[in-house]
Amino acid sequence: MNSEISIPPRRVLLDCDPGIDDAFAIVFACGHPGIELAGVTTVAGNVNLERTTANALSLLEFLGHPEVPVAAGCPAPLLRPYYDAHEVHGESGLGEARLPAPRGRPVPAHAVDFLIGEISAAPGAVTLVATGPLTNIAVAVRRYPPLVQQVADLVIMGGSAGRGNVTPAAEYNIWADPEAAAIVFGAGWRVTMAGLDVTLRARATGPVQDRLSALGRLGGDLLLPGLGGYSSTTGDGQPVHDVCALALVAAPDLFGCEPARVEVETVGRWTSGMTVTDFEAAAADRNALVAMSVDVAGFWDLVLDAYGRAAAAMGTG
Repeated sequence: MNSEISIPPRRVLLDCDPGIDDAFAIVFACGHPGIELAGVTTVAGNVNLERTTANALSLLEFLGHPEVPVAAGCPAPLLRPYYDAHEVHGESGLGEARLPAPRGRPVPAHAVDFLIGEISAAPGAVTLVATGPLTNIAVAVRRYPPLVQQVADLVIMGGSAGRGNVTPAAEYNIWADPEAAAIVFGAGWRVTMAGLDVTLRARATGPVQDRLSALGRLGGDLLLPGLGGYSSTTGDGQPVHDVCALALVAAPDLFGCEPARVEVETVGRWTSGMTVTDFEAAAADRNALVAMSVDVAGFWDLVLDAYGRAAAAMGTG
């Protein structure tokens, strides 16, 4: 008799703004056996909403998963002007990658309604991962407060306990809509934050890119051209920020997370969007788990294994 217990995959909704690193995250979600990608919702961020939505559809079709529903969400921040990041991700959002225009269409529901519907239909069964500005999540929480109790977990790529990347104080996803981020962190649930403290360590170095080149069409048509057009921080390789949030869901032991109180600065002249992180807060006041360390070698082994599975499923591995 087989004594092994089969663990079902985590059912994940991914709220994102593709985005090169979002594309890397979607590939991971499609390839890792421990994740069931139940839906993708889009928000304006790295590029505008029309483009992030089209990119999500194109990516899923390219990967052979057109059945994954895509719902378009908020086209702008709650209160502020919208500023994209095309100077980092390219005009298309996918760097130098050129995917065919999508054949499919997003579902008719708004992303906020889609998120509420999916999570409320299966309380405790859905993990919500957000890798873009938190506008959709904030609106969902305000519209349907029970979401906070019904979601299994909320993991975001965003913020930093140290310095930012769009300003000295703020990381882009939080800076883009700090009012939304403040609502999310103050909603009464625990936010697991995979921010710049770990994502800047997860770089696609030369040896990593060599391994990506062995992935056939997945590497040659998407991942490497994406990195080739990715204007990111200087260093040894490009950081693939958003994959870290999904890797943390799939293999939390790779990350060192510390409980903290996180508040989002919304009014500072120089610090708007800063995630002010207090690791000394009283236990009752802690609202977040903040990832502060990552096993980089283990991370890339995990990610590249998932990419290999995704490539094989496409018939190119």
